[in-house]
Amino acid sequence: MSDLTHAAQPSRLSLALASMRHWLRRLAANRSFLLGAILFGSICVLTLLTPLITSVDPNALSVRNRFKPPSDQYLLGTDNLGRDMLSRVLNGARLSLSIGFAVVALNAVFGVFLGAIAGYYRRLDDLLMRLADALMAFPAVLLAIGIAAALGPSAATAIIALAVVYIPRTARVVRASIMVARELDYVQAARAAGARDGRILWHHILPNCLAPLIVQLSFVFAYAVLSEAVLSFLGLSAPPTQPSWGVLIAEGRTYMREAAWLTVIPGIAIAVTVLGLNLLGDGLRDVLDPRMKVEQ
Repeated sequence: MSDLTHAAQPSRLSLALASMRHWLRRLAANRSFLLGAILFGSICVLTLLTPLITSVDPNALSVRNRFKPPSDQYLLGTDNLGRDMLSRVLNGARLSLSIGFAVVALNAVFGVFLGAIAGYYRRLDDLLMRLADALMAFPAVLLAIGIAAALGPSAATAIIALAVVYIPRTARVVRASIMVARELDYVQAARAAGARDGRILWHHILPNCLAPLIVQLSFVFAYAVLSEAVLSFLGLSAPPTQPSWGVLIAEGRTYMREAAWLTVIPGIAIAVTVLGLNLLGDGLRDVLDPRMKVEQ
């Protein structure tokens, strides 16, 4: 009898698959998420397939072919030194997106850690949140420019500067979710049963704070891509020999009249990426936020 009862009960794997199918159906029905996934996914696919799309060195000079407009030979034209813009834009995407991914990863680690500590331990809340408030008092881009200028221009510097800027914002989102979750009945029951703080945080509280965290990280990615373009435009990110979207816009601004595509094309790439990420974030918020479900 016990074997039959055990067999009738759904396994954890089947429950997980059913839950995944449920969320996938909800995401597929959300237009913002679908459009954002298409836009951002297209950029990511083009970035991954860069070696197959073009084998031209992004720094290869050909002065005789300078300022060539987009054509069959040069799909996105050439710049003032005859360098192929298609190769430079795609390689710039690899750098900009890699910096964005690194900033998101640092936010996921340190933002969650600081937010969890501040939200669960009330004695540390005031100290950590006042430090976060001090960093958030500065405009994000200005603070990133100051940190990058102090450390010196490089891709690693841009990652550190943007992580320092956006980690306090992620920490506050995680803290707010944990302050609500720590007072729920199942957390109180786990504490009464003698569970340690680390187990309560990891197994009982953090899994139920993933929804706002995922949404926040999608927006952080968009902000990081945009802010990195600003830093590289000012010469505070990757060196000019390592093309990024901000560097391409900075190099092409002098030739707006002769060759507008030098700034328009990387500008469109930044706009499409940021728009796709923002739409992804909006779609995730609509699906994962319980308050949005009630409003709908």
